[in-house]
Amino acid sequence: MAHPAQLGFQDAASPVMEELLHFHDHALMIVFLISTLVLYIIVAMVSTKLTNKYILDSQEIEIVWTILPAIILVLIALPSLRILYLMDEINDPHVTIKAMGHQWYWSYEYTDYENLEFDSYMVPTQDLTPGQFRLLETDNRMVVPVQSPIRVLVSAEDVLHSWAVPSLGMKMDAVPGRLNQTAFIVSRPGLFYGQCSEICGANHSFMPIVIEAVPLKYFELWSSSSLESA
Repeated sequence: MAHPAQLGFQDAASPVMEELLHFHDHALMIVFLISTLVLYIIVAMVSTKLTNKYILDSQEIEIVWTILPAIILVLIALPSLRILYLMDEINDPHVTIKAMGHQWYWSYEYTDYENLEFDSYMVPTQDLTPGQFRLLETDNRMVVPVQSPIRVLVSAEDVLHSWAVPSLGMKMDAVPGRLNQTAFIVSRPGLFYGQCSEICGANHSFMPIVIEAVPLKYFELWSSSSLESA
């Protein structure tokens, strides 16, 4: 969950998000070193009255500042490609959930079960209980087991939406007539909040996503009770 005036990312709750945080720190350190070097060169050139003829026309320096940026780009590209492939990897999911975007709410269908589906609407401000978050709480949460591969099939009924949960490193476009898929593993139990990340109309800000991660035995109890009530 994000905090007021927070500058960094939310705490990682999935292996993919942990990799994204490490890559962010890796890239940020490279940017910091480049910025420091450029700032030093600018200050040195402005503050000195001396001129070095070997710097003004030097094949060696031109070779260095051509090869060095190429090496830096490789150091950034290789970890980036690795994470990109990890995010697309879907191996033997334990649960498959179809998330459909509507104007303006989400509906979920657990395709491994006979009749387990529900709509998820935002809880109005006047109905919130103490401890709940305004504009982020839903009447029905998407419940998933922890430490289990979860596949999510994302689509939309009417216009473009985007199913995003920052703490899990998840963001997938919901396109009408198209079925996109993504996968994640929740590392620990808890509540994880997200919102539609595609401007989809007047109530775009009022279709939140809440994922409740619970141990497997509690997920089985929840699924059986939901099927009985349906």
